[in-house]
Amino acid sequence: MVNTGQLQTLSFTQYSEVESTAKIVPESVPRTMLMKKVGVNISSAVSRYLANNGYKDRLKEFEWEFNLAVENTVNAWCMPRGKVMFYTGILPICAGEDEIALVMRHEVAHATARHGNERMSQGMLAQGVVALGQIGTSGSTPAVQAIFNQSFGVGSQLGLLKFSRNNESDADKLGLVFMTMAGYEPATAAEFWKRMSTAKGDGQAPPEFMSTHPSDERRIADILEY
Repeated sequence: MVNTGQLQTLSFTQYSEVESTAKIVPESVPRTMLMKKVGVNISSAVSRYLANNGYKDRLKEFEWEFNLAVENTVNAWCMPRGKVMFYTGILPICAGEDEIALVMRHEVAHATARHGNERMSQGMLAQGVVALGQIGTSGSTPAVQAIFNQSFGVGSQLGLLKFSRNNESDADKLGLVFMTMAGYEPATAAEFWKRMSTAKGDGQAPPEFMSTHPSDERRIADILEY
């Protein structure tokens, strides 16, 4: 229901709004420098992957930007055009550069595979919102903005868990390719998800069949199989 051009327009608006209200960590701070370094490495891998696999025309979709916001939220997300936001709350779960890359590659994989576009279309259908005419250079309705934010994990307490089980598995698999191409160690993924499970606390995760995302145990098993 929403084409890539419309989403790119809306992503610029929404990302600017988030930047204007968030406390962005300065670029000179070491943790920001590290996050941006990882972002450049992963985005370069994405560009090589697209160019080498018949998707060179999609390279123009991305104008990468990486920011770190001060917020005690276990979250990170990537909008269309490669607009990435990390929150400081997720950094303690990341044991070094390889695991920052693990988070980065996962969110970037969602954007590369256009999972957010799919999710937004589903949300608009569910709420009876008509896309055409509501997204343009002058902005969009509050309903469209809300669906956009929900679809791309903006404000979600666990942004890594916002898509369907199939989308999550696809992003894990594709993201491991990006991570490996960027020179990072994919074997760190299993340990990261173990810590993520601990961070959520006992009894807070629903059974997998009731959830929109794979269980941490399933995720770890799948990653090791990849």
